[in-house]
Amino acid sequence: MSRPLRIEFAGALYHVTSRGNGRKPIYRDDQDRRSFLEVLHKVKQRHHWLCHAYCLMTNHYHLVIETPEGNLSRGMRQLNGVYTMYFNRRHRSVGHVFQGRYKAILVERESYLLEVCRYVVLNPVRLGTVKGPGDWRWSSYRGTAGIDRPHAVLAIDWILGQMGKRKREGMRRYRAFVREGIERGVIWKEVKGQSILGEDDFIGEFIDHVRGYKEIKEIPLGQRYLGRPGLKDLFSEKVIRSREIRNEMVGKAVGEWGYSQREVADYLKLHYSTLSRLMKGIETSTNKT
Repeated sequence: MSRPLRIEFAGALYHVTSRGNGRKPIYRDDQDRRSFLEVLHKVKQRHHWLCHAYCLMTNHYHLVIETPEGNLSRGMRQLNGVYTMYFNRRHRSVGHVFQGRYKAILVERESYLLEVCRYVVLNPVRLGTVKGPGDWRWSSYRGTAGIDRPHAVLAIDWILGQMGKRKREGMRRYRAFVREGIERGVIWKEVKGQSILGEDDFIGEFIDHVRGYKEIKEIPLGQRYLGRPGLKDLFSEKVIRSREIRNEMVGKAVGEWGYSQREVADYLKLHYSTLSRLMKGIETSTNKT
């Protein structure tokens, strides 16, 4: 079946999943999981995301992401791309870490957001990895429930605000809410068009975007980046004369404007391997800041 089109707008909420290539682990140990959360935190800061829930398993992850600026695709390219470079560098491997593109389901806040957040933190329980959600360190449950200090990537105010007026009350009710979900069925059978979860009115607003997903494989690149500056505008003579400024602009061309490394290398008349090493240096510098 063809892939559904992305739906992106300011304030959109998504359940995002990404799996290891060939079902292989994307985290080999806790250091990998810590590093992934560090990358996610930087993506969140750069793109002004809110992360309402997360769960890092062995060969896949779940995120509940809110995008105030409607930029999910741009942030996800950075998240999976930077983490892939880290993973391959640390484990001296090459190739894809993730299997194809990530999956994103648009979620209606009022009807399904709490349910989706609960589903995410119960993932290790449903898989039989642990008995209770608090037994798994690598989800947002412990931070939201008040067991641990929340990771810097996590936004807990909205969830707890739905549970009670006071923070402690909200945490107590949240723990009970999650426990109640252990016996409930999953909600994905209610997803429409492979990518929308909500009430009929909500689905009606967006279904036209995905109604033709069987015929349309992907949004053309020119449409996704309509209005982006050309490479000629990004790399003026002044920019090219300064290696430091040029390198900074290379990072923006790839990371922010969606140009491929091959396109940038060809335009600058650089060997592809040279530009690839340059990008690795940019990402390494970004991770250290």
